[in-house]
Amino acid sequence: MTRRQGSRAEDRSAPQERGTRQVRIAAVGDLHFDGTQQGALVDLFAAVNAQADILALCGDLTTHGHPDHMRAFVKEMTGVEIPIVAVYGNHDHEYDATADLTAILAERGVHVLDGGQVVVQGIGFAGAKGFAGGYGRGALAPFGEKLIKDFVGAAIEESIKLETALRTLTTDVKVVLMHYSPVTDTLRGEPEYIYPFLGSSRLLEPLETHGASVIFHGHAHGGQLEGRTPGGVPVFNVALPLLRKHGLSFQVWETPAPERRRAAQPAAGGEEREAGAA
Repeated sequence: MTRRQGSRAEDRSAPQERGTRQVRIAAVGDLHFDGTQQGALVDLFAAVNAQADILALCGDLTTHGHPDHMRAFVKEMTGVEIPIVAVYGNHDHEYDATADLTAILAERGVHVLDGGQVVVQGIGFAGAKGFAGGYGRGALAPFGEKLIKDFVGAAIEESIKLETALRTLTTDVKVVLMHYSPVTDTLRGEPEYIYPFLGSSRLLEPLETHGASVIFHGHAHGGQLEGRTPGGVPVFNVALPLLRKHGLSFQVWETPAPERRRAAQPAAGGEEREAGAA
């Protein structure tokens, strides 16, 4: 079955001096693939390949994070010839085999970000899973039992990962990939009592301080497609179940980009690097 095309949202705030070339980023998350429906994502990925220049995957690629699920997922992307950048979601951590998942994706040429960065076609990508914990005055504080402190510490650690990745990116356009949401705008429609499990405002500071141009996340299947940070950075919820409620399969965001330059080999560590196609 042919799926409907993704929607397009232009980066109207992007200064045109970045270049006359336009780069289209297709973003989607929460595909929850376990291999039992072989071919279920082939049409979606074919449409992405036809309509976009880069594919961004925002976590929960698999149902339980089993390596066999990821191998099956990779087969669904056979027709994708554009570069692919990804972060993991909570489902991808269930089997506690993310090192194996990363190796499988790396062999396919997918750039997996966990506090790292990559430059693709002149566009900078920073990514981390993010974490839960709540928002604003309702955010869980690191007080009391060690378990509570550890829980809050996980959100702080994810925030630090984003800060490190964004601070060292020198590109004009900085695209952030996450699984959990840094704002409540894109959660509206979900029961408010589960907001603390869908993200954390502790993730906000690095996004606004270090100049994120756009933020993509998933996880909130019943939320809203679009929101903004308090500082005005656009935030898109690209969870596939939510997109499908609106007749979409992915979100396309378009931005001016520098003219093409020769791709370099990935650098060691967390240094900024230019990457080619997947």
